[in-house]
Amino acid sequence: MTTDILHDNPLLDFSGLPRFDTLTPEHVQPAISKLLADCRALVDLLTSDQVTASWATFSAPLADGFEELSRAWGVVVHVHSVNDIPAWRDAYNQMLPEVSRFYAEVGQNLKLFAKYKSISESEEYASLSEPQRRIVDHEVRDFRLAGAELPEDRKPRFQAIAEELAQLSAKFSENLLDATNAFAEVVTDEAELQGLPDDTRQAAREAAAKEGKDGWKFTLHMPSYLPGLQYADSRRLRAALYRAYATRAAEFGAPEMDNTPLIRRILELRREEAELLGYASFAEVSLVPKMAESVPQVLDFLRDLAVKARPFAERDIADLRAFARKELGIDEMEAWDVAYVSEKLLQARYAFSEQEVKQYFTEDRVLAGLFRVIETLFGVCLKPDSAPTWHEDVRFFRIETPTGELVGQFYLDLYARETKRSGAWMDEARGRRRRRAASLAAGTDTIQTPIAYLNCNFSRPVGERDGKPRPATFTHDEVITLFHETGHGLHHLLTRVDELGVAGIHGVEWDAVELPSQFMENYCWEWSVLPGMTAHVDTGEPLPRALFDKMLAAKNFLSGMHMLRQIEFSLFDLRLHSDFDPTGDRSVLDLLAEVRREVAVVVPPAWHRFPNTFSHIFAGGYGAGYYSYKWAEVLSADCYGAFEAAGNAFDPLTGKRFLDEILSVGGSRPAIDNFRAFRGRDPQVDALLRHSGMITA
Repeated sequence: MTTDILHDNPLLDFSGLPRFDTLTPEHVQPAISKLLADCRALVDLLTSDQVTASWATFSAPLADGFEELSRAWGVVVHVHSVNDIPAWRDAYNQMLPEVSRFYAEVGQNLKLFAKYKSISESEEYASLSEPQRRIVDHEVRDFRLAGAELPEDRKPRFQAIAEELAQLSAKFSENLLDATNAFAEVVTDEAELQGLPDDTRQAAREAAAKEGKDGWKFTLHMPSYLPGLQYADSRRLRAALYRAYATRAAEFGAPEMDNTPLIRRILELRREEAELLGYASFAEVSLVPKMAESVPQVLDFLRDLAVKARPFAERDIADLRAFARKELGIDEMEAWDVAYVSEKLLQARYAFSEQEVKQYFTEDRVLAGLFRVIETLFGVCLKPDSAPTWHEDVRFFRIETPTGELVGQFYLDLYARETKRSGAWMDEARGRRRRRAASLAAGTDTIQTPIAYLNCNFSRPVGERDGKPRPATFTHDEVITLFHETGHGLHHLLTRVDELGVAGIHGVEWDAVELPSQFMENYCWEWSVLPGMTAHVDTGEPLPRALFDKMLAAKNFLSGMHMLRQIEFSLFDLRLHSDFDPTGDRSVLDLLAEVRREVAVVVPPAWHRFPNTFSHIFAGGYGAGYYSYKWAEVLSADCYGAFEAAGNAFDPLTGKRFLDEILSVGGSRPAIDNFRAFRGRDPQVDALLRHSGMITA
């Protein structure tokens, strides 16, 4: 480590926004190493006998000191996700074991644990604020889950498991990205492009030309893959894309990208971790900090939903098969035909196509409409802002109060890139917290405002109009995705809690964290919103009411199939982490087949390798928690039901109550208490079933 590398290291500058314009992979090792050393020194100081166990002398300084490491490492993790070039991957992987080892050490530090337990049992505890008490409670719980109470001879093994799991999760994600990038289908016969939208053809043509090739290049990235599967009349092309996508990161490709051995190892380690902690399964460990109380409760919840959804799903698949035979001449509908047949049936039944709708959702108009929804619902103002970014496509915005006071800021990275991991996600760059006077030269408390990253993988603009680049256009599903991730962002940005440990999404139960994101999706279906967030890419005209009515009529098209698919994933995940033996003779695929026999109406080919791409549970924190999407969907639908009951999607009193009782309180009280404070009762499943077209009002 040299003085030059540490001097003016952007990862060590916490005075403002991340300095992406000057950040390089070479900054990572020296900065993170220094912060790890600083944190270890702080732990030694605060666990000494000279420091009393109180909020002011112990808990607050520890949170302050750890935040710098969290912010700096968060920047590294983010860049690894959005710019996964070899140099950044190497820098991230070099320090990942060190960071994992540190947090494992902290989680098992009995002196730290004793200090928190001392606070929880002290007279001071009753005088702490509710957010402070909740942080102390969470710390005591999390120390136990991190192995703090394990016998000393077992702690090294628990720590080694944590380190290996972190490395395996990172490798799983990297393999998936590499396998996705490794495939390309270059079409040279223009006849195979029949049915494809013009912008998809144009993007494929530009992708081929960029590599000096003739023809049209198709990839497994969503902006290329999905239109190919949905619109291509060529069954050969659909089958080629589907098979490549379904067999990514599996034994059919390069051995170094095969996630199969990683899956079994991850499951073995999670099971061992649970056994060390005294639990029967990793699923039981996963549920300790969640709303759900037990594995049987979640299984019953999922199976009850499956029973309710199954008649609708069976009708959906029967309709598709009948339409495929009668109208498309496809006697045996294969997995690679489902999206294509679905689109054709949608057009036939409702007289519109998603491609037609897409022409109205131009990027700037969508953002203007989204911002207007936020401003109207929550009484804030959104404005463009400036900041260094990691890519020229990234935009930056600020949220203010009506009087101009800064509430928070966020980066918006909308387009797919080969160096960017797939999917859409929100992450935090900085959390809200009160910076106390004792640590400030100015001598007065200040509020550190939150900053978020919002990431999507949409198609970038292609082609020109009147000599200028045409604006990007989004499908309605992509607009819903944008609203979803923005809901997560609002949960992080609109918090009013001043203690970092429970501000925003911090401390929120995992199976409740999707509530705000799923809630925001409803506004993509409000007619009062759509004229202001649409403008046809060629004419500038807003979405016609007649077309919206067709969209609304088709809103629950195939909803039974979609719900069963999510339940299939959720059951597979929960059973994988509860009753599956990773050291036994039965394979992961055997379990998946069993789950599908129970709930699925669409069964993929035997060579499909879905587990190898299930990054949510193997690389994304959703292990034994994928059910959270459905669990939180019950909460979000019920919350939106309050606006429906008020007769106004923008009812000001209901909007203020949602802000006050759900968004602003973050994790400072249990999620069920937040819900009850907003709704006045316990959650009910009726609204979800009604919104899904499975019961009438």
